[in-house]
Amino acid sequence: MSEILVVGSVAYDSIMTPSGHTEDTLGGSANYFATAASLYSPVNVVGVVGEDYRSQDLDLLRRRKVNLDGLSQVSGKTFRWRGRYEGDMNNAITLDTQLNVFANFSPELPKSYRATPYVFLANIDPELQLKVLDQIERPKLVGADTMDYWIDSKLETLKKLLSRIDILLINEGELRRLTGNWNTIAAVKQVTQMGPKAVVIKRGEYGFVMFCEGRFFILPAYPVDHVVDPTGAGDTFAGGVFGFLAKTKEGISYANLRQACVHGCLMASFTVQDFGLRALEKVSWSDVELRQAEYLKVISYAT
Repeated sequence: MSEILVVGSVAYDSIMTPSGHTEDTLGGSANYFATAASLYSPVNVVGVVGEDYRSQDLDLLRRRKVNLDGLSQVSGKTFRWRGRYEGDMNNAITLDTQLNVFANFSPELPKSYRATPYVFLANIDPELQLKVLDQIERPKLVGADTMDYWIDSKLETLKKLLSRIDILLINEGELRRLTGNWNTIAAVKQVTQMGPKAVVIKRGEYGFVMFCEGRFFILPAYPVDHVVDPTGAGDTFAGGVFGFLAKTKEGISYANLRQACVHGCLMASFTVQDFGLRALEKVSWSDVELRQAEYLKVISYAT
C-alpha cells in the first residue's frame, strides 16, 4: 500500500435532519476522507484547527494511524458549519458558516509529506489546492473536489488546477455549472478536455457516474433503509476511491477506477447511517468486506 495526502477542512458541524439534530459534532472534508481512506492505506492530513479542538477528536484519527504532522493548531476557534436537510436530504441548507481559523489557512507541507504518491485536494480555494501541488514531488495520482462558489468566483484558477489533476470528483449540479451543459454524459466529456483523465460524478442516493478511457461506468448507491445524515458522504466516497487505489498501488485505468468507485459507494453508505463520523469511525475492514459482498448481490444481474 502507498501513502495518501489529503488537504481540506477540519470542522465542527451542527446538523438538523428529519431524524434529529446534533451540535458541534466532528466534521470537515479532511476528517471524513481520512477516516475512510485510512482503512485502506496510511493517510497524511494537512489542515488547521483552533485551540478549542477536542483532544478526543484528534485521538479518532490517531487510532486509525493517520499522520497529523500537517495538522496545525493555532489560536482561535475551529471552523464551524450549521446546516439543515429536508425531504429527500439530497441538498444541504446552510444556516451559518464560521470560517474562524480556516479563514487564514495557507497549507505548508512537512518535508515528510512532499513525496506522498497519492494526493487528494478536498474542497478548498483552488489557489490553495495549486499551492499544495507546487509542494508535491512527482505525485503518482492527484484528485480534487470543488464547489459552486469556486466555479463562480475563481473559474480561471480552477481551470489551471484541472489541467494538473488526474481525477475530478464533483456532483451533478457542480458539473453543470462548470460546463454550462445540463446533459451529464456530454458534460463529463467536456471536463476531460480541461485536463483530468477521469471524472466521477457523485449522485448521492443515486450512486455515481464514472468516465475514464472513453468509457462510462454507472452504478446505484448501496441501499440504506434509514439515512440519518448525508453530511460528508461525498468526502467519504473520495476516501474510499483513493484508499482503494493506494492500497492496490494502482494508477488511472478504467478497470481500477471502476473497483475504486465501488469502494467509494461502500464507505459513503456507512457515513449516512448516523450523524457526523459516528458510524464511520466504528467501521472495520471486515465490515467493508461484508458490505461489499452484499452490494455485489444488489448490482449483479445474474440469478
